[in-house]
Amino acid sequence: MGMSETLKAISDPIRRDILNMLKDGKKTAGEIAEKFELTGATISYHLSLLKKAGLIVESKYKNFIYYELNISVFEEVLIWIKSLGGDLNEKN
Repeated sequence: MGMSETLKAISDPIRRDILNMLKDGKKTAGEIAEKFELTGATISYHLSLLKKAGLIVESKYKNFIYYELNISVFEEVLIWIKSLGGDLNEKN
């Protein structure tokens, strides 16, 4: 996914809350849904957008799908943002 899709995915407060939850490790969709007053379909929609943007990955274990952060995409975003600022040690 491109940078615009990634930035669009993190622009939504619900998706940012989901990403914050995943900082602590893998979680199932059910565990994520417990923290919100949203339908399962809405949570699935948000997870789908985060997955399409490459911000999360899923893994299956028995009857469960676990979601976790894809740190490499966050690193790419940070590198891009830092490149916009130039050398912080430069004097203007």
